[in-house]
Amino acid sequence: QVQLVEGGGGLVQPGGSLRLSCAASGSIFSINVMGWYRQAPGKQRELVARFISGGITNYAASVKGRFTISRDNAKNTVYLQMNSLQPEDTAVYYCNAVMGSRLQNYWGQGTQVTVSS
Repeated sequence: QVQLVEGGGGLVQPGGSLRLSCAASGSIFSINVMGWYRQAPGKQRELVARFISGGITNYAASVKGRFTISRDNAKNTVYLQMNSLQPEDTAVYYCNAVMGSRLQNYWGQGTQVTVSS
């Protein structure tokens, strides 16, 4: 079994910053993709940023230039540095990992990010 444990969410004022972390543990094998999605109330879950095979990164257009994804392979951990946060970034942020040749999909429990004055 694989567990993804997120941390770092919270309440921040517009223009502020937060750093999310996601640590994978358990029967980890061949991580193909690892990154972050978010879901705002009444909206569909959407990609925020992710690493895909070869170390390539994908970002949603709405966060490019403000958010940075990074990773520590030795710790099986990914981070999401979020700068210049805006109210529209308010959402539950979910860590996601896709592993193995069968592309097994794993999700974290989610961490709330609220941007409000």
